[in-house]
Amino acid sequence: METQTTPPLERIPRDRTPSLELVRITEAAAIAASHWMGQGDNNAADQAAVEAMRRSMEDARFNGRIVIGEGERDEAPMLYIGEKVGRGDGPEVDIAVDPLEGTTPTAKGRPNAVAVMAFSEPGGLLHAPDTYMEKLAVGAPAKGKVDLDRPVAENLRIIAGSLNRDVNDLTVIILDRPRHERLIAEVRKAGARIKLIEDGDLMGALSVAIAGTGVHALMGIGAAPEGVLAAAALRCVGGELLGRLKFRNDEERARAKKMGIAHEDRVYATEDLASGKDIRFVATGVTDGDVLRGVHYFARGAATHSILLDRLMGKLRFIDTTHFEDIDHPPVIRRD
Repeated sequence: METQTTPPLERIPRDRTPSLELVRITEAAAIAASHWMGQGDNNAADQAAVEAMRRSMEDARFNGRIVIGEGERDEAPMLYIGEKVGRGDGPEVDIAVDPLEGTTPTAKGRPNAVAVMAFSEPGGLLHAPDTYMEKLAVGAPAKGKVDLDRPVAENLRIIAGSLNRDVNDLTVIILDRPRHERLIAEVRKAGARIKLIEDGDLMGALSVAIAGTGVHALMGIGAAPEGVLAAAALRCVGGELLGRLKFRNDEERARAKKMGIAHEDRVYATEDLASGKDIRFVATGVTDGDVLRGVHYFARGAATHSILLDRLMGKLRFIDTTHFEDIDHPPVIRRD
């Protein structure tokens, strides 16, 4: 499935890394993590995804810098913030990665685990600190109309009006956390339905902009780095993510200040979080979810399902790939 508009050719950089080369990286991470599905080991699943993603980047044709990764250099052996990745002979790009968004869902065999990356020209992605972020994500019809400082009920009325619906026809995704008790009560009082999720608000944010998911908004507090990744995705499809950092302690405030973030109460718009012109977002399912299917295995191979969003090309692609372990004896592929 693909939707697209035709952009002027001069908008596309001539040395641009091919998009399928980017998809190959998240596919490798997803396959590696999927071997640990249901095994109960969060760390092993995450490490497998990190190592596979790192190996796949070694021969990728770009000169990349990790701006959102697995932590600082002294905390992460690979894919740390500031690490240089790629062959070094292609275009310069900033990269935000989450090799396994959903370590717990993977370890427990639950839905919506994915391997994710976002790409931009240098300076095009906010260097978000590892803290929390209050988020409000909506699709294109409500962009520019909602406000993080408005009451929940008012935002819901605005979203409903933009979709020509009643509030009680809306479904809102919220992480199932004790910190959201008041938010949940306000959404229910306003009359909207709620889809509580245990993990994975990144793909929840993206789902508000994809027709057919049955989701119309995401609200609540989740991880800040995933907020930047979600903003990159929504920037490609005309949606909106508003975010405000929520620090848990003075140490996080100090780290954010070192990263150039001075105003704690600032509300970031989508274009603040993902300001680049040449933004691409790639995700491959690890376990079955609302947007992507997970990795499925055949006798001698595996099938992956990915999404590619390309802002400059004006494209949203869903990509099915079958990976053969033995190219001389490929498996029989059936679509039921």
